[in-house]
Amino acid sequence: MPLIQSQVVETHGWLSMNEFINLITIAEMTPGPIGVNAASFVGTRIAGMGGAIIATFACILPSCFIVSLLAYIYGRYKQVSALQNILACLRPAIVALIASAGFSILGTVVFNGNHIQLSSVDWIGIGTFIVAFIVLRKWKWNPILVMSLCGVVGLGLNLLMGGIPK
Repeated sequence: MPLIQSQVVETHGWLSMNEFINLITIAEMTPGPIGVNAASFVGTRIAGMGGAIIATFACILPSCFIVSLLAYIYGRYKQVSALQNILACLRPAIVALIASAGFSILGTVVFNGNHIQLSSVDWIGIGTFIVAFIVLRKWKWNPILVMSLCGVVGLGLNLLMGGIPK
């Protein structure tokens, strides 16, 4: 996620941060890996259907090659303690990458894309996040159901409070 954000938003400027968050939202709700969905979306946005096809293949092919190579190496050397130590060291870095992307998106959602100020806090978004988190963790509801309900509740609350934020 942070790599996609870095390339799409910061390096190339193909999408704004708000558009990127919308992309992630849509990509999470559609079947398939988020990277492939994101590549298809950005490819379509930049160059239409041809761009979507090229971006999707460009996203898939290197991964297929690398995963096949790594699977072969792991299958052959999985008993080697040095490999297990390397994998153990990589786990925290991967968690940090995912957390970094999550905090970046959370900051944009909570503060409506503005600078961090108490007056720009989206209290509906925070409330929705807390309720969804509790429902998912404590009662183990279906994530698709929770996302759908959050969307309906968020839309309803925003309409009641004066419109949909832009």
